[in-house]
Amino acid sequence: MRIGLAADHAGQSLKRELAGHLSGKGHVVVDYGASTTSPIDYPEYAVKLARAVAAGDVERGIFTCGSGIGPMIAANKLQGVYAAVVSDEWSARDAVEHVNVNYLTLGERVIGVELAKSIVDAFLGARVMEDARHARRRGQIAEIERGWAHASTAAVGAKREGT
Repeated sequence: MRIGLAADHAGQSLKRELAGHLSGKGHVVVDYGASTTSPIDYPEYAVKLARAVAAGDVERGIFTCGSGIGPMIAANKLQGVYAAVVSDEWSARDAVEHVNVNYLTLGERVIGVELAKSIVDAFLGARVMEDARHARRRGQIAEIERGWAHASTAAVGAKREGT
């Protein structure tokens, strides 16, 4: 599987550990930055990875930082990206199976390396459930997403026209 990784300054150590773990399991790892422990703003890198996920350049994305919360919010702003911050294997599996999460965020300050590896394995090993109930719910989420994207585009267009 082709996996995109990214991190801010607070997730560098965990990103390196996960890159080695994933490569060791035969995955192709694509690093979307950053590569510094000096403070940086995470949205740039969260969106860079999210764009790669949305475009299909990578099958799944994993972002590491202090808590996982901010990058999850930033990534979820892009259409076709479904990000979740999780701290256990069950949630990682459930997020993929039920909601089709394709972007995982992990907090280096929240979980240890070995747990992070187990969470990533659960995330990558999970497959979307195709039953009608979960498909219906995913469809409802996609409809909300399409409506939001349409409303946002219309609002931007109206601002440009001075209305």
